[in-house]
Amino acid sequence: MHPLHNIYSKEQLIEILENETFSRRTLSFYRYTPIEDPADFRDALYLRFSELNCLGRIYVAHEGINAQMSVPEPMIENFLQVLNGTPGLQDMPIKWAVEDDSRSFLKLVIKTREKIVADGLNDASYDVSNVGRHLSPEEFHSYSTSGDAVVVDMRNDYEYEIGHFKGALNLKTDTFREAMQEAIVHLEDKKDKKILLYCTGGIRCEKASSWLRHHGFEDVNQLHGGIIEYARYVREKKIPSHFTGKNFVFDNRLGESIDGQVISTCHQCGKACDSYTNC
Repeated sequence: MHPLHNIYSKEQLIEILENETFSRRTLSFYRYTPIEDPADFRDALYLRFSELNCLGRIYVAHEGINAQMSVPEPMIENFLQVLNGTPGLQDMPIKWAVEDDSRSFLKLVIKTREKIVADGLNDASYDVSNVGRHLSPEEFHSYSTSGDAVVVDMRNDYEYEIGHFKGALNLKTDTFREAMQEAIVHLEDKKDKKILLYCTGGIRCEKASSWLRHHGFEDVNQLHGGIIEYARYVREKKIPSHFTGKNFVFDNRLGESIDGQVISTCHQCGKACDSYTNC
């Protein structure tokens, strides 16, 4: 039986990855679904994913699951079978990375948390299920280029810096907790406007849209599947992307280019740069 935690050093993990003879796919998924015992759920999932040689970072809470993973290509079907065989995770929408890298993750980490996204809110104080309208990438592209909507980036300032939708509002915050509060302040005089929210994969917009609706915003919309799905859409359709630069991702890659443009500069020398270093 596999242990319920990583037992190898960083150097050993790198060596194992370098000696693999198969390719990996990087993906992410989330779902708000009731989980009665997050600890037991976590352990069972760890065993199943370990057996498939999956890597990644997963948060499990009473409210649901949030996962970013690296899965061996030969095990993709088995991986999907595990999801479909797990109560609450059936027919899970998967966001496949735009750019794959076998080193996106070195190990499998699954943690239990109070929430799958730290928003700093008391869920009992508002209706978290009253979310905004989910827009397909095609619909979001149309609305965001029309000039009639307010496009809001629900990510952190450092994510916005290297890539964002053109003309999007930057809330200039360091955490999602801060962004939730700043959104209300920045949009107070725009309650009669069409609001378009976006984030990396969509999970932050689930909470943000219900929070805005709780505060009186009626025409609240969110990009279903986030920037990841939007990037896939514009590439498949071969149309100009309204998102420019690099999409920040929370794995060892720290970003994947969407349109090949570098829109940010190095904080040290001032030259064009969009590479972050995890120091």
